[in-house]
Amino acid sequence: MKFFIDTANLDQIKEAQELGVLDGVTTNPSLMAKEGITGKDNILKHYVDICNIVDGDVSAEVVATEFKEIIKEGEELAELHEQIVVKVPMIKDGVKALKYFSDKGIRTNCTLVFSPGQALLAAKAGATYVSPFLGRLDDISTDGLNLIAEIRLIYDNYGFETQILAASIRHTMHVIDCAKLGADVMTGPLSSIDGLLKHPLTDIGLAKFLEDYKKGNS
Repeated sequence: MKFFIDTANLDQIKEAQELGVLDGVTTNPSLMAKEGITGKDNILKHYVDICNIVDGDVSAEVVATEFKEIIKEGEELAELHEQIVVKVPMIKDGVKALKYFSDKGIRTNCTLVFSPGQALLAAKAGATYVSPFLGRLDDISTDGLNLIAEIRLIYDNYGFETQILAASIRHTMHVIDCAKLGADVMTGPLSSIDGLLKHPLTDIGLAKFLEDYKKGNS
């Protein structure tokens, strides 16, 4: 399972990279704005800054919603850096763009996916990644994890190579559950990754080891 961090915060990206388990980054205009990154030139530069920190894929999202504009913006993003993956919304013109980009060898991430049918269309169109938003489904009392399971079944049935990128991860158990279901990638906040480190028995055991060591060397 690949670990992506969902942020535009360079310090958090560096921290995750230094942990040695980071495979990539996803971000979006909202996360950029949260870090005070506004204006086209600043946003494009920030994507490059992120690529220079991480070794893996960096999803850069288009804001256009019409086919020609999605293509124009996506090609500009793809030219920024070889690690860039163009993030395209799950709309009709977005699906058309996925096919166009796939034919041109430009990697894509189909975002805002909330149903198996949408995921099937994205795979048919040649998306590199598909991003089902399980946390947002949980927010409206719908089983987000079930969506991951349904997409996994469909993709396995037909041998689709599109990777399932479990998005809108909210906490550590989401990560574990998605791993059980066979998601190819998870993307979430740094806290969801750091949480995997924690267990009270680890803390108790380490404290005991250190206490015994000090007794034996005092």
